[in-house]
Amino acid sequence: MKPTFKFKPISFSWVALHPQPKGVILFIGGAFFGTFPTLFYPYFFEKLFDEGYTIVAMPFRFGFRHWPIAISLLKEQITLREEMVKLADYYNRTEQGNYDAEIYRNPQKYFWIGHSLGCKYITLLEFFSGEKWENILTQCAKDKKAGMLMRIEDSVNMIPLEQRSIKGQPSLLIAPDISDTQSAIPKPLAFIAKFLDYKGWGVLPTNAQTKCFVEGSQLFQLTGLISFDKDTIAGNEKDKEGDVFWFIGQLKSENKKFPILHKELKGKHLEPLGVQSGDYVVDYNPFDKFAEPISERQLEAVTIEFLDELRKREEMLR
Repeated sequence: MKPTFKFKPISFSWVALHPQPKGVILFIGGAFFGTFPTLFYPYFFEKLFDEGYTIVAMPFRFGFRHWPIAISLLKEQITLREEMVKLADYYNRTEQGNYDAEIYRNPQKYFWIGHSLGCKYITLLEFFSGEKWENILTQCAKDKKAGMLMRIEDSVNMIPLEQRSIKGQPSLLIAPDISDTQSAIPKPLAFIAKFLDYKGWGVLPTNAQTKCFVEGSQLFQLTGLISFDKDTIAGNEKDKEGDVFWFIGQLKSENKKFPILHKELKGKHLEPLGVQSGDYVVDYNPFDKFAEPISERQLEAVTIEFLDELRKREEMLR
């Protein structure tokens, strides 16, 4: 009997619990769309659930201080581990099911998937999981160092030291957008972005600071990347000014233990969005194709393929 795909609110997230999951996917979406993930990404979620994953859609609040938001997602994962154990036990008692509860206590069974801005938060958590993150931040942030360290220290307060890491948890970045003030505010209002940055009220860390963090880190060994050929926000593999092109360069660097795991698909930045309607996926974007035949959609199959490969790489690093 096919497991029922249904979301249940747990803590601040939405969880679709698979009875016998082979892993747990923690998903963080893009700006605005990531605030209502179950509304905008249902087709993507259901296909991954059908493949055997428990799905955790993690909404996040909008803000210009990205460190506290990223750390709040780490705290949420810690809370969810025990809450999902309780939910699985509850289903076993009340529905006579056969739910695997103990898998949720194993941090090596978790994957992170981000789309657009969500990739920045995952990137910050990966960087924060390295042993030398504070030294690297000091070199990259310079005049903003004290403020950033204070925000991080305030955010991780009450988290046990051994849980302040996502090291060993593979991540898949889909159309990564390392957003800063300029990209958060529409171009016709660019003068406002410049004013906010001048006053120190803009997005922190900036795009340049975040890239500096990654360049100094020895992690990101278990990171995959999916991009889209017509993406004008994150860019593509040929757009030298885009974040995708930069990430490709980082994942190809000499300190990586594995060859780059990347594929560029047809589509635009909002390709992951969509709900099924008959034989089509409707993607909420009237300025794009709006609807795509399921038979032509590649994203979910590539995502599943990459998750399998990332798990194999994680096992090789143990």
